[in-house]
Amino acid sequence: MKRILLISCFLLFLLSCRKEEILPVPPPKQEVDIFTISESEVSDGEDIMFKLTSDSTYVLKLVDKVSGQVISKEKIKGIIGVNKIKIYTKSLPAKYLYLVLEDGNKKEMNKTTIIAK
Repeated sequence: MKRILLISCFLLFLLSCRKEEILPVPPPKQEVDIFTISESEVSDGEDIMFKLTSDSTYVLKLVDKVSGQVISKEKIKGIIGVNKIKIYTKSLPAKYLYLVLEDGNKKEMNKTTIIAK
């Protein structure tokens, strides 16, 4: 009985002394105002961030860069400071797009180029 206990303790010790595999942790993605960059790649379901100076209703449009045709248009309730929205690119017919931010009077406030992945 002592022999079995001693062998099982020895095996347990051998199995527990394996080298632990440590996977590298990717650095967190820095949040940058999308309108401060002239061109950026956006993946499906990715959050984009932009800053606003007033609380109001805004319109975000995705415009095909080649044809100039509006592909998507969404009204958002913007707040002062940082605003985040999720952008979905999987179903978009074009790869190169303009992301346009308009105020309530349809005045273009910001514009940037995005590449849909």
